[in-house]
Amino acid sequence: MNECPKCHGSDFSKGVQNGYASIRPEKTGLFNSGSELVHVFCSDCGFIIESYVRRPEKFKPKK
Repeated sequence: MNECPKCHGSDFSKGVQNGYASIRPEKTGLFNSGSELVHVFCSDCGFIIESYVRRPEKFKPKK
């Protein structure tokens, strides 16, 4: 993406959301560490352009 859909800015940053805000598999206990969320956002207005799970392999069933 070259332009923010909200403010039309062109400067983007990436941040990590972790700790209590991490995402974990729905059917596991609270002690599963899950994965951090990564957000790409507009540095001008703060609009989040995309979010993704850093370690999606943690959500696949164990073989």
